[in-house]
Amino acid sequence: MNKLGYRVLVVEDQPFQREHLLHLLREQGLMQLTWAEDGLQAICHLEREVFDLVFSDLMLPQVDGVQLIQHLAQLEQRPQLVLMSSSTQQVLTSASIVARSLGLPLLGKLPKPVQAKDLADLLKQIDLPPRPPAPALTSVTEEELRQAIASGQLTAWFQPKKSLQHNRIVAAEALLRWVKPSGEVLLPGMFLSVIEHAGLDELLLLSVTRQVLLAQQLWQTEMGLAIPVSINLPTHLLDDAGLPDRLLQLVQELRGDPAAICFELTENSTARNPVNYYAGTCRLRMMGFGLAQDDFGQGYSSLYQLLSTPFSELKIDRTLLQGCIDDAHKTSALQSIIQLGHQLGLTVIAEGVETQAELDLLNQLGCDHIQGFLIGEALNTQAFGQTFALAQA
Repeated sequence: MNKLGYRVLVVEDQPFQREHLLHLLREQGLMQLTWAEDGLQAICHLEREVFDLVFSDLMLPQVDGVQLIQHLAQLEQRPQLVLMSSSTQQVLTSASIVARSLGLPLLGKLPKPVQAKDLADLLKQIDLPPRPPAPALTSVTEEELRQAIASGQLTAWFQPKKSLQHNRIVAAEALLRWVKPSGEVLLPGMFLSVIEHAGLDELLLLSVTRQVLLAQQLWQTEMGLAIPVSINLPTHLLDDAGLPDRLLQLVQELRGDPAAICFELTENSTARNPVNYYAGTCRLRMMGFGLAQDDFGQGYSSLYQLLSTPFSELKIDRTLLQGCIDDAHKTSALQSIIQLGHQLGLTVIAEGVETQAELDLLNQLGCDHIQGFLIGEALNTQAFGQTFALAQA
């Protein structure tokens, strides 16, 4: 949709701030403007008319900005949202988390008074087509998934990890792809929840581990490359005390090196029994495997868990990196996490790096490794080996 056709609702109780923002919006070519001086009036407008974009202050009389967010989440047609506040950055960030958690399309957040350049930069995003989430394949059956795993259709692809100190690719993470006989490639978001529901997590883990070991053999034999690889391990699988033994047995059967495998404990589950968690992580490390705290800063990860688990790596979640260029508090938090990781003797990795500015900041803060679309997308075994070999040349 062209910006000229956007229907905009401005919710601001301060007359001067409201008129200032309306003026800036008109300068940007947005003409279908409606305003409300409090949250209750805004709700009345929203019940009568559909808006494409809502600018809302947080400190509002009668119905505040957070309550308005909760109302927006109940609408059948949800507008894109821009939050404004003269409060602290933490307040804006917390309100943003509420909006995102409720599934609202949050376009951005602006400090008050709104500056013309900040508004112009933000409005550039509304011309971008939205990227809807991939639908889950809820119609797939457990038997189809078992066959897909057994036949090798659920395949390990490899995303590079780059060392900032040496400025080269040093490792990879195994990411799952469903390569169908037709040649269609499906991403994990389209089927992984079905695998978890069917209880096929361990079967998939062992399959991916086998594929990783075979890939490492290929890279070593044909290209002379020793490439460490990380593999996602659903944490609840550690409730099975025999899992570390089965993983080690598989590595030994294929003459692999446990030190070349790092298991990343994923955030979508926890072990039911803390004893099983600590016993499993301890045994994996004693067997020589690497162990990473994945997605640190999100979900179940905690400082106590980081301190009490024998990790070798710390992976910083994308949510902490996103927006840190313009957010001094996030930058400070990022710096503290990197320093903490180093004090604990861990290799610190930032995932989801997408811009040169993010890379430069992480380099400045002393982060060890990075991965993300800026470095490279996931590739199949052969393509990754060739890319890695070229990068080392």
